[in-house]
Amino acid sequence: MVQWLSSPWQHPWARTVVRRCTALTFTASEERILVADKSGDVYSFSVLEPHGGGRLELGHLSMLLDVAVSPDDRFVLTADRDEKIRVSWAAAPHSIESFCLGHTEFVSRIFVVPNHPELLLSSSGDRTLRLWEYRSGRELHCCPLTSLQEPAEPWSDKRFAVSRITYWSQEDCVALSCDGLPVVYIFQLDAAQRQLVPRQLLTFQHRVWDAAFEEGHGLWVLQDCQEDPLVLCRPVGGQWQSVPESAELKRVSAHVRVNWAMLEGCAGVDSGFSSLYKAACDNMTTYLKKKEERLKQQLEKRRRAPPPGPSGPTKRMKTGDLARGCSS
Repeated sequence: MVQWLSSPWQHPWARTVVRRCTALTFTASEERILVADKSGDVYSFSVLEPHGGGRLELGHLSMLLDVAVSPDDRFVLTADRDEKIRVSWAAAPHSIESFCLGHTEFVSRIFVVPNHPELLLSSSGDRTLRLWEYRSGRELHCCPLTSLQEPAEPWSDKRFAVSRITYWSQEDCVALSCDGLPVVYIFQLDAAQRQLVPRQLLTFQHRVWDAAFEEGHGLWVLQDCQEDPLVLCRPVGGQWQSVPESAELKRVSAHVRVNWAMLEGCAGVDSGFSSLYKAACDNMTTYLKKKEERLKQQLEKRRRAPPPGPSGPTKRMKTGDLARGCSS
């Protein structure tokens, strides 16, 4: 179900979708909502006609995990479980402009950079952040998230995927929150050099649910703690740091606590991406194990067989052969 909320938290309408919704976004014109679902389809719903039905725009053969649009509304970008990012023409979604291929696990999030509308950021279960020139499908840079980690960190060898990409246009700064981890990754986008520069790894007391930049204020981080749900970070001397509790932080945190029941369903839930990883299938190990078992069974059978007689094994005569011998 897709629910539309308007300020101040009114609920004008709700739409029912065929399969579970996995991602949604407004078009740049804010006239339509694009909804991606578990079966791999994208439907559009009109904001101007709240009682109209959804229209099927495009489909994948795999579950969709994210959907985005270009700032000029010309292209619809979709990311799926099968490692693909597809760039389709919005006016004719069956016409594919390009594919961005290179991830080795499901693509969890995609983000068109507002300051540089020709560039796309993507994240994946392969623990990388990649930069693309999406109309050509060309990968410009790949940055492993592990480049900001210390080997001793408790999650250094854990599988994880990015659950949010947020962008600060003032400084071309990119922040990533990861599903189930108490961290936020900070990168700098060097648009001139077409690359991503790792800057900082922010760690928190509780696992991070979400993160978002607010222009002119800093980075808001929502964490799994009702008593201390929000942390506000700002750059100080080139490094991001949490700011002391302020009147603004107290006010926003109080609103979150009042509405905490909306978030409690996320508490203690396992990673939403854990079931999407490719399963390893080692047929050779299974074959060799079964072969070894067969050889052991054959050796055991031979060991239990009775030993042969002094003159060697004798052939047992059939009744017919014995009768013929007597008559002769």
